[in-house]
Amino acid sequence: MPNYPTPHIHARPEDFGQTVLMPGDPLRSKWIAERFLRDAVLVNDVRGVQGYTGFYGDARVSVMASGMGMPSMGIYSYELFRFFGVRSIIRIGSAGAIQPEVRLRDIVIGQGASTDSSWAEQYRLPGSFAPLCSFSLLQTCVAVAGERGLPFHVGNLLSSDRFYGDDEGLPPALQTNESWRKMGVLALEMESAALYMNAARWGGNALAVCTVSDHILRGEHLTAQERQSGFSRMVELALETARRI
Repeated sequence: MPNYPTPHIHARPEDFGQTVLMPGDPLRSKWIAERFLRDAVLVNDVRGVQGYTGFYGDARVSVMASGMGMPSMGIYSYELFRFFGVRSIIRIGSAGAIQPEVRLRDIVIGQGASTDSSWAEQYRLPGSFAPLCSFSLLQTCVAVAGERGLPFHVGNLLSSDRFYGDDEGLPPALQTNESWRKMGVLALEMESAALYMNAARWGGNALAVCTVSDHILRGEHLTAQERQSGFSRMVELALETARRI
């Protein structure tokens, strides 16, 4: 018996390209498909999580939302890797910077994804697992970003289970973000570690490419219009990476 459709994706393996871009927001998937892909077709709409497949240049590429947080990303990336034959997933989304050299609108490419989640406990490892991206995706993405003169950083992301924390009233030295900053983490987001671990477990390739929409330490934020233009640069970077692999 085939393992599709799944509870969350009502499609067939041939409906997807070998590479899937995954923003968090389903409406972002629709926007990307309409603006950047040629001949885009809706291939999934279960629970309103829209997925499309079309062409970027000569490459057949899909884009489908992941939802918010590691549990949601974990579901969709697991099903795409394991049941639909997808080879590569590129997460595209926003992140909050915690290093002084990282600025608003910069792009952070996640070489690794630390986490405060217990996600890895399911693998029953006798130690800690370091979730890493695919080197081939990373190498290609960095080359494209350099060619385009984009402001980018490569390093460690933190995939957190918490959007809101309970550090209020603690001295700065004891606040959670400061602890991660001291270890060189560039920015915070909520999905990449689950994606990287699913890719490792099921033999796929994964990469997270994030636009810095907020600087957490400085209290800086992009406006809605600034987010839109920064997101466009990131989408084009991810699509060109997908086209070249």
